[in-house]
Amino acid sequence: QSKVPMVDKTHDEVLRVYKQYRDGLITNGERYNKVIDIWAHVTERVSEEMFRELEEEDEQLVAGEKDGDFNSIFIMADSGARGSAQQLRQLAGMRGLMAKPSGEIIETPITANFREGLSVIQYFISTHGARKGLADTALKTANSGYLTRRLVDVAQDIIIQEDDCGTLRGVDLTSLVDAGEIIQPLGERILGRTALEDVIDPFNGDVLVKANEMITEGIVEAIENAGIEMVKIRSNLTCESRQGLCIKCYGRNMATLDWVEIGEPIGVIAAQSIGEPGTQLTMRTFHIGGTASRVVEQTTLQTKKGGIVKYAGLRTLKNQRGEIIVMNRNGAIVIQDETGREKEKYAVVYAAHLKVADGQEVQPGQTLIEWDPYTNSILTEVAGTVAFGDVVEGLTMKEDFDEITGLSTKVIVSHRDEKKQPRISIKSEKGETVRRYLLPAGAHIGVSEGEAVNAGDLVVKIPRESAKTKDITGGLPRVAELFEARKPHEQATITEISGKVKFGGFVKGMRQVFVVSDSGDECEYLIPRGKHINVHEGDDVIAGEALMDGATNPHDILRVLGENELQYYLVNEVQEVYRLQGVAINDKHIEVIVRQMLRHLIIEDPGETPFLLGEQVTKKVFNEANQEAIKNKKKPAKGAPVLLGITKSSLSTESFISAASFQETTRVLTEVSVSGKRDNLIGLKENVIMGRLIPAGTGCRAYAGIRIEEPEIEEEEKKVEAEETPLAVE
Repeated sequence: QSKVPMVDKTHDEVLRVYKQYRDGLITNGERYNKVIDIWAHVTERVSEEMFRELEEEDEQLVAGEKDGDFNSIFIMADSGARGSAQQLRQLAGMRGLMAKPSGEIIETPITANFREGLSVIQYFISTHGARKGLADTALKTANSGYLTRRLVDVAQDIIIQEDDCGTLRGVDLTSLVDAGEIIQPLGERILGRTALEDVIDPFNGDVLVKANEMITEGIVEAIENAGIEMVKIRSNLTCESRQGLCIKCYGRNMATLDWVEIGEPIGVIAAQSIGEPGTQLTMRTFHIGGTASRVVEQTTLQTKKGGIVKYAGLRTLKNQRGEIIVMNRNGAIVIQDETGREKEKYAVVYAAHLKVADGQEVQPGQTLIEWDPYTNSILTEVAGTVAFGDVVEGLTMKEDFDEITGLSTKVIVSHRDEKKQPRISIKSEKGETVRRYLLPAGAHIGVSEGEAVNAGDLVVKIPRESAKTKDITGGLPRVAELFEARKPHEQATITEISGKVKFGGFVKGMRQVFVVSDSGDECEYLIPRGKHINVHEGDDVIAGEALMDGATNPHDILRVLGENELQYYLVNEVQEVYRLQGVAINDKHIEVIVRQMLRHLIIEDPGETPFLLGEQVTKKVFNEANQEAIKNKKKPAKGAPVLLGITKSSLSTESFISAASFQETTRVLTEVSVSGKRDNLIGLKENVIMGRLIPAGTGCRAYAGIRIEEPEIEEEEKKVEAEETPLAVE
């Protein structure tokens, strides 16, 4: 019932956005993004409303008594028997936005649902999706199967080998928070894991769970009730077993809900747990028939619990309208309770408008920040007059004339001339340049030359590319990209040290950016011309922060922030892809694979070991050689961790039979025969190929020496023989 007014209201909103565009306040790209965003929000709201209606019980009089009766369709979808929330939304809510075959979203949504029936034009728009779905399915089943094969191959030799490896290392787990929303609570993440240290109730000092004990459902409840925010647990990533893993680091077997047993082939289980949903994910577009599942961009941020606002590392200024504007990139807003304990923390983007002051008390649901997710803006920090530098029409800038609005905007274009650097300077009354802002290609200039500006005014808008759908089509290749540790297509340069930013000139068509640390160390980075640089002169940056737009390269994370950060990054990124599709995979499966990707080292200093400089060895071989060296009072080797993709990692395993049966057979076998290697048949695959019993389950090495004796039966047999003998004499 509430759908019609909702849709009508939205039509008005869309009209309002169109008027803004016609008056030249926003660009066509921004209009498109806003319209799609408005419709995506409404589709969400309609489906929430629909579910609320479905959930309510229908009260019926049965034999004179009131009796609650649930909606059978709701029961079906809610129990997970058949159908999903997505499908119900299309049957009884509204179909929503659809995607073109090219992946763009058509901005007129289908407001009808299948029960009401679609009009001819709506049906026609829908056919895009159905066609795309069928084509996708055929292509992606193969992709997903190949991913599973690679995963199985890299992890097949991970078997539970011992009870406890005795490590003192572990991982700190907190709730997974994104944009202030708890995506996965702490309880879900620690369930079935092993505690690394005693977890103590902060209020009364009781031990909730002892070190090396499993965290069960009951303990999770106790931990959540005690308000504990972080728990140290043991993890596959930090297990120090020489072969495979140990029971304590792995934790609970997901099938039996008890400790995992020795001989369990958890590598294969992990690979199948990640690979199998891949096949489902591929079909997913097909089921929903191309409904655009666009991730709705947030434009405001509300506090969940309320409390006292604290600015953490925020640089702010007030503009003429009295709004507080954020001028740096790595600040945050913290919400504390009366005792000063942190309850919520939100990262704040550059150019966001703060709606609350430092130290102000806020109520739950109050808006803290507002920002525009579709444009990167450049704001001036100082008041003065605008002057352009190297902004030449036809060379570095073109006037974009919009026929509908009749207005023109200045847009920076990429150019060949290295000496020309389009920039905007802010000059003081004396005519001195106080601030200089460099303009990347694609920037829209929002001021005119000679105009007076105040601190906090918008000078330049850089539109982000219009939204494409985040479909698992983007997802499967993304998972493969992460597991193969590929360098992303457009990668961001990240800073290796913390310090202040300083701009240099141009070298070989690349812009020099220096980061100078407090101790005076200086790092130079070259950024391609025309790329948007995220930082301004004099900004403070932290090691690992991106200096420009783009995806982060996992190899950079390993080099700058270390192994632990990288493991955390990979596990979270893979989970992110599956989470978008509503597929729940336990972290420990992904950890097993990530562990295999990081099992190699590169020798930096061979010491007095048989290694060569720059040689790539597994951690196991490295540790054995170092122990041997230390025992003989020799100098041990030093190595740095190296990240290998799953294919590379599979091919450089210790077992050549496993590697040869995977890929590049000739190359593997020639290398092996030249170096005279031997295969100790440790993993599953080598043993299957040689036709032996696999070393998992009861065939595990730990059980190899066990003989079953049956003493009671033998004693009984002797008694029987003794009784029988006299009879025979007679």
